[in-house]
Amino acid sequence: MVDGELDQADGDTKPEHGEGVESDADSLRAQIAEKDKEIAELKDKYLRTLADSENARKRIRQQSEESIRIQREAILRDLLPIIDNLERALAAARDGSDARTIVDGVEMTVRALIDFLRAQGVTPLLSVGQAFDPNRHEAVDQVVSATHAPNTVVDEFHRGYLIGERTLRPARVSVAKESGTDSGKRNGGESDASDIEND
Repeated sequence: MVDGELDQADGDTKPEHGEGVESDADSLRAQIAEKDKEIAELKDKYLRTLADSENARKRIRQQSEESIRIQREAILRDLLPIIDNLERALAAARDGSDARTIVDGVEMTVRALIDFLRAQGVTPLLSVGQAFDPNRHEAVDQVVSATHAPNTVVDEFHRGYLIGERTLRPARVSVAKESGTDSGKRNGGESDASDIEND
């Protein structure tokens, strides 16, 4: 009788154990469903953020291109009066106007161009009498000079320009050298023609 009671007691506990496993499975399913929902929401947020970021990049690129276009048009518009002045100077030359009128017209045009460059932050570089600076000068000649110290800019073939503190175009210059560096011999020891003529 004791055995029968035990069997019946075991029979009663088995269904309870099965119900516990099933409730645990339901709980896990609910947790998975909740996590799946969170993942879907996060994925949606990510895709929206990605789309917003791409739209912002496109908008910034378009604004940048528009800003460059407006600046370029403003620069070109400022150049048009200078072209008008040059055309007037050419017309005056063709009409046989006196040289002074033409020179005055060209000088006005040069002044207008320099003013235009200054408005863009471009300034001419003063070179003659300054120490040679390889960052701002391009030496195309060396000359003996009694009035300038060695390595000083003596002459300028074309002017250099700065934009802010940076070199926009270096000046092409001739530079003073020491008189002792040239013994009158050039090209592998050949005498300079002027030296021969003086002898």
